[in-house]
Amino acid sequence: MDILERINYLKDEINKSNYEYYVNENPYLTDFEYDKMFAELKDLEQKYPMFKTPDSPTQRVGSVSKQFFPYKHKYRLYSLDNSYNTEDLSKWYERACKEYKRELELVCELKIDGLAIALSYKNGIFERGVTRGDGITGEDITQNLKTIKAIPLKLFEPKNLEVRGEIYMPKTSFEKLNEEAMARGEKVFANPRNAASGSLRQLDSTITAKRDLSMFTYTAIFEDKEDIEKFKTHYDSIMELKRLGFKVNPNIRPVKNIQGAVDYCNEWKDKRFDLNYATDGVVIKVNDFSVQKDLGFTARAPKWATAFKFPPEEVRTKLLDIELNTGKTGVVTPVAVLKPVKLAGSTVSRASLHNFDEIKRLDVRIGDEVLIMKAAEIIPKVVKVVESDEHQNLPQYIAPTKCPSCGSPLVEKDGQVGLYCSNPNCESQMCAKIEYWASKEAMDIDYVGPALIQQLYEKKMISNPIDLYKLLPQDFMMLDLVQEKSAYNIYNSIQDSKTRPLNRLITALNIRHVGKETADVLTNEFTSLDAFENASVEELAKVEGIGEIIAESVYKFFHDENNLKLLQELKDLGINPQNKVAPKSDKLNGKTFVLTGTLEHLTRDEASDIIKSHGGKTSSSVSKNTSYLLMGANPGSKYDKAQKLGVIILTEKDFLEMIE
Repeated sequence: MDILERINYLKDEINKSNYEYYVNENPYLTDFEYDKMFAELKDLEQKYPMFKTPDSPTQRVGSVSKQFFPYKHKYRLYSLDNSYNTEDLSKWYERACKEYKRELELVCELKIDGLAIALSYKNGIFERGVTRGDGITGEDITQNLKTIKAIPLKLFEPKNLEVRGEIYMPKTSFEKLNEEAMARGEKVFANPRNAASGSLRQLDSTITAKRDLSMFTYTAIFEDKEDIEKFKTHYDSIMELKRLGFKVNPNIRPVKNIQGAVDYCNEWKDKRFDLNYATDGVVIKVNDFSVQKDLGFTARAPKWATAFKFPPEEVRTKLLDIELNTGKTGVVTPVAVLKPVKLAGSTVSRASLHNFDEIKRLDVRIGDEVLIMKAAEIIPKVVKVVESDEHQNLPQYIAPTKCPSCGSPLVEKDGQVGLYCSNPNCESQMCAKIEYWASKEAMDIDYVGPALIQQLYEKKMISNPIDLYKLLPQDFMMLDLVQEKSAYNIYNSIQDSKTRPLNRLITALNIRHVGKETADVLTNEFTSLDAFENASVEELAKVEGIGEIIAESVYKFFHDENNLKLLQELKDLGINPQNKVAPKSDKLNGKTFVLTGTLEHLTRDEASDIIKSHGGKTSSSVSKNTSYLLMGANPGSKYDKAQKLGVIILTEKDFLEMIE
């Protein structure tokens, strides 16, 4: 066997092993055999680089990129309309069947809670992988996707096609990742989807390679004429993808009619929690490609498909205690300590009680049986006390009078719900402020988590967020469990945060009444720290959505002697961002948007950026000057106010159609 034959043999064996292990979950080689073959292939490719090809398993190792580049999709990625109950499903099905006067066969598949990706193959070789983006343009993250072993670098046949898939992180891998992050004192991910997203967007793809991501493929666009003519149904095309080497969800199922789809949804409502991946619904598609073509698309979604969303799960458990935490503003927050219970696929032992007024409203007592649910499938909260004879015999909960951290008296503030620590130097407050400064929505500093901050504070190495920028790598090496490499990672991440935009810095400053949305609004008008320092209350209050209370708070912050000293320190340290906004178009010029609720396909940040890029503005509150309310799930009081004022209310679908 000559060198090229040996290289091709090794590539085929390793690729086959990856397919059997990561797609079929059936190991083909032992770890020893795999490692030995991989090492031999790597060695041969180094000696004979002219034989190295893009489909080689050695290309999965990863590299470092300077940035991700935008890439226009060859075929647009559409969104899906949602159905929330069987009535919605039946209406969608009736509309689809109307033209045909017969029942249409459907295909049901679990909706994976991950990130949509488009992969293109030329002659069976993986050529490019692009994020969904806005459906028209995404980002080329090919190098990162090559590290995912469930994505074949070479198909079993030389086909030309594009496939769509969902990148996800298995629950077991997610738990392991967070455990390791906590051990290092770093921030943890909120859920597997966030972890997958963060892993895919690493500029260093060697990090992505370590994150154990996977992918289910759910759609194919065949480009070879024989394949276009051959495959008549969606289900057959998925089986072809499986034959070619793609990982497809094993729970996909064709059904004869809508009742079959309803049965499938009911079946997986509870069974989904036993899976090792997160799923938040079922995607239901018309199976026949010719019918799909006839039904076509709306401006944003196919008419031949819908996504059925599972309702939030509620479970019953016992309230063991109420724990108190002092936050960055000094407010003391009660947290329910629960008898551990399985909820939406994870074990929950703590849940939000919001504030002491909520405890009083629900009449929550330690020892009660309570119902808990996950808000937006993420944050557990207590929603109800289960009626029982024992409830009346339990003592009513009495709100605390002293700070659980420093023992200082708790006070009420005018117009504020909650109890506040009266000590401005309270350790919990200061550590929470520093933690908030480093958080993703503020200065976004990796590796700086609660455990690290606590150590730095206790060793008197920091007393406020600005002190972080004065530390050297050697300082971090003095901390427990921090080695040289970690110390430099922490130091570099802190230094990198100096380049964050102005809205992030204004958010991080923790000005009373100014959260992320308000910071975005303010920095549209005031584009530097100097501009804020020179602004009058009247000028601040003129900004749409700000008003006198916020204006007064911002003015006081930027005219407080201690704050001015801190701001000067920031400038001396090289942290003095200037806003430079260059709109793509003036399509939304003069329009003011307020966002509320949870959007399906966009985060609030992404929606705000789109609005600003087209000349529009965002505001944090609804008023008579609000042009549109962009509404997601669970909209809250802003929706009610918008209705009263006659403000135009947009769904996410309406908004995307407006932009397009």
